[in-house]
Amino acid sequence: MDQTVIENGFYLLKYTNERDTLQKHEKEVSEEFIQFHFCLRGNATFEFNGGSYQLPLMSKNVILLYNPQKALPIDLNLTPDSAVVSLVISIKRFHSLFSEDADHIHFLSPENNTKKYYDTKPVSPAMSVVLSQIMETKVHESIRGLYFKGKVYELLCLLFNKSEDADVEQCPFLVDEENVRKIRKAKEIILSQMTEPPTLQVLSAEIGLNIKKLKEGFKQIYGDTVYGYLLDHKMNEARNMLNSKRYNINEISLKLGYSTSSHFIAAFKKKFGTTPKKYLMSVSS
Repeated sequence: MDQTVIENGFYLLKYTNERDTLQKHEKEVSEEFIQFHFCLRGNATFEFNGGSYQLPLMSKNVILLYNPQKALPIDLNLTPDSAVVSLVISIKRFHSLFSEDADHIHFLSPENNTKKYYDTKPVSPAMSVVLSQIMETKVHESIRGLYFKGKVYELLCLLFNKSEDADVEQCPFLVDEENVRKIRKAKEIILSQMTEPPTLQVLSAEIGLNIKKLKEGFKQIYGDTVYGYLLDHKMNEARNMLNSKRYNINEISLKLGYSTSSHFIAAFKKKFGTTPKKYLMSVSS
């Protein structure tokens, strides 16, 4: 689980299960909070009262949970290859977001705001794009909080927008869920073949998307170019291998597909501002 505080009384949780077995997550949440759980892929189940009651969360759906009478701790079971994004926000903060314009959200009305409320809705294509960005996009630590704050507010706007055109974006790519799936496949391909990645021409042919849409879509979802994203991944892999202290610099260079260790060292220094040797000395001290 990865948690990011958006602001006081509002935080973001990201859950992924890359294992082959069921994964369990638990977190205390008091009755003053309302919860939104978005399932990007796979399936999940919430348990209540010690497992006596279960609430399924299916792929491409969102569950809203609120009970002002009792705490609703998160007790989440994730199936293999699943991903869930959760927003947990105090009801006071949530009210303030809508102020006088909350009439169309019926559980916020005075006669209902002291009652428990459970609801399930489908995740729209526009929400799927934002959720993918929240889950996948790599941003610098200095703007991480600001980036996620913008994205979770965008997500809430899409969820509660009462316009019939709520799912329409200016860019037609964003409403095409099939294109989003193809872009995700492109990411999986380059990561699985990171030592000898395919050219853009080969990659676009393999996923069935032209190069222009591949480049634009990848940048939109992951916040970087195809090979910029791959380089960032390789450098983080290098850092993990250095942290493990199981590999020397030449071994890491070969595992990441560099023809010479000098090319790897130059790339690592450009990314982290220090050489692999100096980094290894710092983690060994």
